Amino acid sequence: MAEIDTHRGDHRPSARLLMLFGLIGFCAGLPFYLFSSILSLRLARNGVELTVIGFFAWVGLLPTFKFLWAPLVDRFAVPGFARAWGGRRGWIMASQLGIVAAIVGLALSHPDGSLALTALWAVLLAFWTTMLEIAADGWRIEVAGDAAMQGPIVAANIWGYRAAMVGAGSGVLLIADRAGWVAGYLAMAAVAGAAFLLIAATPPERGGGRVVALATGTLAVAAMFAAVALLLAAVGWLALSLFTATGLSSSTNVTPWVLAAAMLPFAAMALAIPAIRRMAPDAPARRSGAIGPYVDFFWRYGFATLAILAFVALYRMGDVLALTLSKPFVNTLGYSLRAIGVADGVVALAASIAGVGLGGWLASRWSAGRTLALGALLAGLGNFAFAWLGTQPQERFALYAAVAADQFGNGFAATVFVVYLSLLVNPGFASAQYALLSGFAFLLPRLIGGSAGAIAADIGYPAFFLLSGALSLSAIILLPVVLRAQPREVAA
Repeated sequence: MAEIDTHRGDHRPSARLLMLFGLIGFCAGLPFYLFSSILSLRLARNGVELTVIGFFAWVGLLPTFKFLWAPLVDRFAVPGFARAWGGRRGWIMASQLGIVAAIVGLALSHPDGSLALTALWAVLLAFWTTMLEIAADGWRIEVAGDAAMQGPIVAANIWGYRAAMVGAGSGVLLIADRAGWVAGYLAMAAVAGAAFLLIAATPPERGGGRVVALATGTLAVAAMFAAVALLLAAVGWLALSLFTATGLSSSTNVTPWVLAAAMLPFAAMALAIPAIRRMAPDAPARRSGAIGPYVDFFWRYGFATLAILAFVALYRMGDVLALTLSKPFVNTLGYSLRAIGVADGVVALAASIAGVGLGGWLASRWSAGRTLALGALLAGLGNFAFAWLGTQPQERFALYAAVAADQFGNGFAATVFVVYLSLLVNPGFASAQYALLSGFAFLLPRLIGGSAGAIAADIGYPAFFLLSGALSLSAIILLPVVLRAQPREVAA
C-alpha cells in the first residue's frame, strides 16, 4: 500500500495509517467471540453439556498452527484482488469474504442439532480470521520497526479489534434476546460485509479495472472457500473417528492427554536446535521458502528460543482459560442475556479501550520488562475478578465490575505482548515468524482450554478462575530469562 504515508517526521505513525490499522483490527476482531465465548453461551442455552462446550475451545487451536500456511501469504497473491489492491490488502479482502460466509453458515447451524456441522462452520470462521491476521501482522511489522512506531499502531489495531469483538459479542446477545440466535449472527455477517466494502473502497494501488478485479477476486475466494471447507470437513471426520475408535467420550478425563500433546512441540524443537545452531548463515534450510523463516528464528535465538516460547505460551494462559468459560459461568449465576450483553458492550468496551490505550502508551516509553510484568499482573487480577463475582449476590454492578477488570487487564496485556512479539521477529520473515510466535503463544492455553469444562466441573468455577489468574502471574518468573535473550545479528 505504497500510497499510504507510514509515519511522520518525528517517527510516529501517520493518522491515515492508524485509521487503516484500526479498520483492519475491526475486521479481525468482529468474528472472534462468534466462534468462542458467544458460541459457548449459545451451546449452553441449547442444552449442550459443559464438557462438550469445553471441547469447542479447541476450535481456537487452528490459529495456533497458522505458521504452517503463513509463508503462502507472502509468496502467493489472490487473483483479481491483488492486481488492484496489492498482495497484503488482497488477502485481507479475501479473508473478509470468507468471514462473512462462515458467519452465515454458523447462523444457520442453530439450534446446534448437529454439533459436527456447528464445529465445521466455527473452524471455517477461525481459519479465515487467521488468514486476515497473517496478512495484517506481516504488513504492520514491515512498516513499524521499533517500539515508538509499534506502540501506537498496535494500540490502534487492538482498539479496532476489541471494539468489534466486544461490540459483536454484545450485539449478538442483545439481538438474540429479542429475535433469536439466527438473527444475531446474521446481523454480524452484515456488519462484516459492510467492512469488506469499506476496504474495497480504499484507493487501489493500480488504477482501472476495479469492477473486474472485484468479480475475479470474489470467484477466486469462492473456490478457495469450498476447497478449505472440504479439507477441514475431511480432517474433522478423521479426528472424530479416531476419537470414537479409542473409546474416548465426553465423560473421559482428557486433561492428561491434552497436556502430553502440548509438550510434544517443545520436545521436538529442543531436539532440532543443536543442528540448527550449527548451520552456516547461508545454509539451504535458512533460505527455504517453506521452513526458512522458522529455521532462521531458532538459528538466531538458539536454546533461548525455548524460554521465549515457554514465556509466550504462559503469558496469555489466564486470558484464554477465562474466555473459554466466563460466559457459561455468568449464565449459571442467573444473569439475563440483556445483562450480559450490556456488560460486554459499554462496560467492556470502555475498559478495554482504556487498557489498550495505556498499554500502547507505556510500550513506547517503558522497557519491555516493566510493561510485560504489569500486563501479567493486570491480567491475573481480571481472572480473580470472576472468582470474586461468584461470591456476590446477583447484582449488575458486580457483573460490570468483574467484566471491567477483566477487559482492562486483557487489553493492556494484549497490547504490550503484541509489541514484544513484533520486535522479536526478523523483518525479512515478518508474516511467517510472527505467525509462529503468536500461534505458539496460544497453543498450550487452547489445548488446555479444551479441558476447561472438565477442570471446572472437578474443582468448581471460583477455583478455576483463581487457577487461571495464578497462571497469568507465573509468566513473570520467566521474564528475567527472556529479556536477556539476544539474537545473532546476521541478515537472513
